[in-house]
Amino acid sequence: MKKFRSLVLLSATMATALTAGFGQQRGTLAQEKRPDFTSRVPAFTFADTLAEQEAQLKTNPLLLRFAESRKKMADDPYRPIYHYVNPEGRLNDPNGLCFWQGRWHLFYQAYPPEDPRQHWGHAVSDDLIHWRDLPLAIYPNPERCCYSGSTMVEDDRVIAMYHGTAVGNMVAVSSDPLLLNWKKVTGKAVVPSRNPDGSRPPYNVFDPCIWKADGVYYSLSAGTLPDGPGGKRVRANFLLRSKDLAKWEYLHPFVENDRYSLVGDDGACPYFWPIGEKHILLHFSHMSGGKYLLGDYDKPRDKFVVTAGGDFNFGAASPAGVHAPSAAPDGKGGVIAIFNMNPAKPTEGWNQIMTLPRRLTLIGKDQLAVVPAGDVESLRGQHRHVDATTLPANKEIVLDGVRGNAMEIVAEIDPKGSQMVELNVLRSPNKEESTRIALFKQRGYRGKSLITIDTSYSSLLPDVRSRAPETAPIALGSDEPLKLRVFIDRSVVEVFVNGKQCVAVRVYPGREDSVGVSLRAQGQDAVLKSLDAWQMKDIYR
Repeated sequence: MKKFRSLVLLSATMATALTAGFGQQRGTLAQEKRPDFTSRVPAFTFADTLAEQEAQLKTNPLLLRFAESRKKMADDPYRPIYHYVNPEGRLNDPNGLCFWQGRWHLFYQAYPPEDPRQHWGHAVSDDLIHWRDLPLAIYPNPERCCYSGSTMVEDDRVIAMYHGTAVGNMVAVSSDPLLLNWKKVTGKAVVPSRNPDGSRPPYNVFDPCIWKADGVYYSLSAGTLPDGPGGKRVRANFLLRSKDLAKWEYLHPFVENDRYSLVGDDGACPYFWPIGEKHILLHFSHMSGGKYLLGDYDKPRDKFVVTAGGDFNFGAASPAGVHAPSAAPDGKGGVIAIFNMNPAKPTEGWNQIMTLPRRLTLIGKDQLAVVPAGDVESLRGQHRHVDATTLPANKEIVLDGVRGNAMEIVAEIDPKGSQMVELNVLRSPNKEESTRIALFKQRGYRGKSLITIDTSYSSLLPDVRSRAPETAPIALGSDEPLKLRVFIDRSVVEVFVNGKQCVAVRVYPGREDSVGVSLRAQGQDAVLKSLDAWQMKDIYR
């Protein structure tokens, strides 16, 4: 693993690309008969020292505009206050999550209003929780749009590799303190979408990730192969290598022995990195959502041999579901991942959000563990505690004084012989609206338990799109209590379960009084061992 310096894989999702060219052809692009895709968004060059950069940012026109936009949308009842939301316009895939010179950097597909093609937006954080907007990082041209990709951190620079629509996969580098200045290697696609004669290469050119081993750069390019039953397409990721980032050699399809992807999946937004004694390949399927593969990296053959796999969402990515990942190593054998989440209701001026960052590690050989990452505890405000109490069978218990639409709830429940235990949040007084979190102990495949978020009654509003219950498997021992960490943030509910699973959905209660919390056991008594709830602070105020 020492041979791997830094890998941050990244993300990408197919967002609709504009087909019209911008401006006049000129220079080299004119010779190549390509349109001039220069962005209409103002671009800035920044100094090379942190003090000078911070001084320039105080008067930067884009940041001043972002601040005004945040103020205008702050009172939107569905705009989260402690999950990252971009300052203006649409949001799509997170990109290039990385740790550079003591700070976390998050990039994402932004759609600035004066030129609504994908640019790489940019935010920075000291703790993965309190995010600060920075100016746009990477602008289109020669590419039409800056799609998804990843970053890799070296000692003296950060490398971004991403898909540039209409040309191919691009590489850009930055070395300044806040990663404000980026230069594109060669000024054109380093992995072109087409061969010089106009034919297509024997691999897909799409969302790339990048890492380094033995002094050589490696990259995966997302796509599919017609290797499924009846010639149907299945997930594939194509391996390339380079000594200098400018010239890339195609090797072969990278993943071997994958029995976990579905027929019809693709391998978008790949992220490949060591995790514990294994390697993990996070990716996104435009058919079935966020996924991962665990396995062994056979370096002599340059193959990833799969031994396990699983999902990050348990239903369609849209509406209201988890979408694509971006990820980075945490320096301790784990991986930090963050996802964008899709909307289920029109919201003026914005749409998607980011999940809380998640730390992924291994439990045993092939089981993935997941917990919140970053200093989320620093957001805790007013606190309520509920002592141990019996949950009588078939009787809903409303918790007095535990109320809110921006809360963290930590609860431990012993289901005993109950058929189901549930925690209801965002509940109106007469339960016209409610979001149900339920555990079905040992009711899943091979004795696993099932955790569900049911949004069937979360909203009375006519423009909220419905979503089937999000139901995920979780391995709980026969005497293991249910331990929940529930994060409620206006229009998102994220549930971490026993450090082994996470389920998340978007919700849009229509009533102002849909802020209550209740508990219920089905069939037989259960025991609430403890419950703590905190009102959460606004990271933007």
